[in-house]
Amino acid sequence: MKVEVKKVDSLKRELRFEVPKDRVSKTMEEVYQAISKVAKIKGYRPGKAPRNVIVSTHAKIAQEETIKKLIPEVYHEGVEKEKIDAIDLPEIGDVNLKDGILTFTAKLDIRPEINIKNYKKIKIQRKSAKVTDEDINKTLEILKQGQGKDKEVVVDDDFARGLGFPNLAEFKQALTRQLEMDKDRQNRMDVENQLVDALLKETKFTVPQSMAKKQMDYRLYEARQHYKSQGMAETEIQKKETELREQLKDAVERDVKVYLIFQEIAKQEKITTAQGENIMTKVMEFLLKEADWQEIK
Repeated sequence: MKVEVKKVDSLKRELRFEVPKDRVSKTMEEVYQAISKVAKIKGYRPGKAPRNVIVSTHAKIAQEETIKKLIPEVYHEGVEKEKIDAIDLPEIGDVNLKDGILTFTAKLDIRPEINIKNYKKIKIQRKSAKVTDEDINKTLEILKQGQGKDKEVVVDDDFARGLGFPNLAEFKQALTRQLEMDKDRQNRMDVENQLVDALLKETKFTVPQSMAKKQMDYRLYEARQHYKSQGMAETEIQKKETELREQLKDAVERDVKVYLIFQEIAKQEKITTAQGENIMTKVMEFLLKEADWQEIK
């Protein structure tokens, strides 16, 4: 097997493979043997048809199966031999089986070099989740506007009972608990964003375009499904997608960068996951434990 590696840019590589006749013929022989056991040929019982009959009736299928079997085998051997750290599945092309020799190309992105050291003791500030009278009053004002329409609404026991509470005091207690939960959730997101922003500021590298494309496709697919569920016309969806593609570009690159940074931290810290666990969640938990926490009001 021959492998030629071409550097397209800092991350993209193009590998050209050439598989010799002896390996191709050996694999094709294995394919023909497998076909002969299951092929249904008129006048012969399964597994009993002569080789020349199998070849004359199943040559095209045998060739396709041989190519299908050899390409992944040869690709993985070549990547390992050339010590290429492929970050995603390759784009296979120029497949040709001629004169018993198989040739094909594989275009792929390699993992960028990520130098990250200062990921421990990142300074983060967590706001207080305490609910103030001002928070309560603002929420009550919103509720009043929602129910008031054309009449003045008085916030009293009757108002609370209309919302399913025995009196105003119990309603305010429930509202306080809900607002505290909302603040906690928002504060957690804010803390995580502080960590991520610090890591992105610390770490500079080029994003592999194959990963960015896959993430973009996923985001657009989700948006398409949402628009379809709303009954939006196909022409309008396509127009929205074009707009979204431009709007999401920076967010997609950020997502990919964060994913690769977290993978690198997991590698350095030997963080592993069991079935059903998420590596991003585990790395975030690690970073939060290691962070330099500062409480603010």
